[in-house]
Amino acid sequence: MEPKYLGKRSTQPIDELDTFPAPAGLDTVTMTSDELTALCPVTGQPDFYTVTIEYVPGPLCIESKSLKLYLWHFREQGVFCEQLAVDIRDKVVATIHPSACTVTLVQKARGGIVITAVSSYTEEGKEGKSDGEA
Repeated sequence: MEPKYLGKRSTQPIDELDTFPAPAGLDTVTMTSDELTALCPVTGQPDFYTVTIEYVPGPLCIESKSLKLYLWHFREQGVFCEQLAVDIRDKVVATIHPSACTVTLVQKARGGIVITAVSSYTEEGKEGKSDGEA
């Protein structure tokens, strides 16, 4: 399976994730980025996030350049922090079929309030709610 984006010039956001086979013996992968932005669906103002994706790999792992380009595609979308955590979790789970996955978003302070939203999945089909907290 040849990555579509790694090693290639990219000038546009994407709505997919490249993958590669998970190496034997890999327990957990954690990916963190502070380059995620989206728009407040009410005011249209930009919201800035740190996203952490932690997963127990199944057959595949996420290729990091495609993740960066995937996160870029939210830049012009109006979405609440809590829904964004669920959307990212759903994409990761649908793409790599992990045993478990947790997406944590920390929205930088707006109006003096920091929001953290966590959305989890386990292979047994138990999906956690996204959990906003101040």
